[in-house]
Amino acid sequence: MRIAVIDGQGGGIGKAIVEKLRRELPEDMEIIALGTNALATSFMLKAGANEGATGENAIVFNVGKVDIIIGTVGIIAANSMLGELTPLMAKAIAESPARKILLPLNRCNIDIVGADKSQPLPHLIDSAIQNIKALF
Repeated sequence: MRIAVIDGQGGGIGKAIVEKLRRELPEDMEIIALGTNALATSFMLKAGANEGATGENAIVFNVGKVDIIIGTVGIIAANSMLGELTPLMAKAIAESPARKILLPLNRCNIDIVGADKSQPLPHLIDSAIQNIKALF
C-alpha cells in the first residue's frame, strides 16, 4: 500500500503525520512525501518517508499512483496554504481515485460541519491514522 502525505508551508503537519504513520503502521508501508515546497518535503523525508517530491508537477503526477492521500482539508482547496497549493494540484488531488483522509483544520476558510474544532492537532492525526488502519 502506498500513502501520500501532502503538506506545504513549514511542513510541520506533514512531519507529524509521517512520524505517526511510521510508528503505527507496518514497516513495508510505502510513504511518499509530497510537498508544495522543498522545506515541507525535506521535513517529511527526515520524519521517515520513503520518497519525496516537491511542487505542482510532482503532486499532480503522483496522486494518481497512491492508495491513500492524507493531509489537511486545504489540499483540496485551490490557492490554500497562502497560495502554495495551486488550482491544478487541488483538482488532481480531489480527482485522484485514492482514498482521502483529511484533517479538518480551518486555515482556508472551510468549516466542516460536525467536525469537533476543539481537538488539538495530535488528536486529529491519531484519528486519521486510525482511519488508515481500518482500511487493512
